[in-house]
Amino acid sequence: MTLRINDIAPDFTADTTQGPISFHDWLGKDWGILFSHPKDFTPVCTTELGYMARLKPEFDKRGVKIIGLSVDPIDKHASWAKDIAETQGAEPNFPIIGDPTLSVSQLYDMLPAAAGNCAEGRTAADNQTVRNVYVIGPDKKIKLLIAYPMTTGRNFDEVLRVIDSLQLTAKHRLATPVNWQPGDDVIIAGSVTNEEAKRLYPQGWKELKSYIRIVPQPVLT
Repeated sequence: MTLRINDIAPDFTADTTQGPISFHDWLGKDWGILFSHPKDFTPVCTTELGYMARLKPEFDKRGVKIIGLSVDPIDKHASWAKDIAETQGAEPNFPIIGDPTLSVSQLYDMLPAAAGNCAEGRTAADNQTVRNVYVIGPDKKIKLLIAYPMTTGRNFDEVLRVIDSLQLTAKHRLATPVNWQPGDDVIIAGSVTNEEAKRLYPQGWKELKSYIRIVPQPVLT
């Protein structure tokens, strides 16, 4: 199964470092981030998990739940967490899924069925495609999907920026331009007619072209 933006994020049950979960029930009505790792005790992933732990308060403010995944079992995750705390200054403060049967990795099309059903004996290189970030909305639909190579650390500040954009544009008929940061001007969505725009934005807008109508960003709440 190939996953795309606006597909329903597949549901699953799994063991995590904070107990068993049913994914959709765990998400509830919140936003969520699922980010995956090809193996425990890998260097780039160690830095990512530590940084995400430090950044978690910012996601909490936005009503976003964080959950990691690694193909190893959760007892290894617990040992890895100690290394993360020692080297990164923060221990994971969110659940990490154990996927030793590769079932979730395959459900999310990060590994083919030919990978089998056991993580034992597989190396990080074998699992190198298990390096995805999924942002999932309260409707359980995938809003963002990014795949990273093993040698490139993820930019979670960028993921936070995208969530600000997603949450803003979910509430308002707007789009955010290139390199947008919260507080910058935004673009009236192309689906909004000028008559509708006059009602929505009675203060008017700056029109660069008929299809590029700029207004100040509404307050993020």
